[in-house]
Amino acid sequence: MFYFVYVLESNFDGGWYIGFTANIKKRLAQHSEGRGGKTTRLKKGWKLIYFEGYLLKKNAAGREKFLKSGSGRKYLKKQLVNYLSENI
Repeated sequence: MFYFVYVLESNFDGGWYIGFTANIKKRLAQHSEGRGGKTTRLKKGWKLIYFEGYLLKKNAAGREKFLKSGSGRKYLKKQLVNYLSENI
């Protein structure tokens, strides 16, 4: 089994949501249908902009925690520099 850490971007305000799951297709569908977490229910229209795969759940959970931190967000902005510059 694989676990995925993912980043969604809101079409509403450009905000990001970071999460992890074992079934990325199902989880993205849940977010799109308003059945995700509180944050994703409040804003409609999410698109997947980044994801990583892991073999162990604990590694995915740790990576999600890191990406939600200040250093993690800096890392994401560096990784997504081309995406962000094209979508400004």
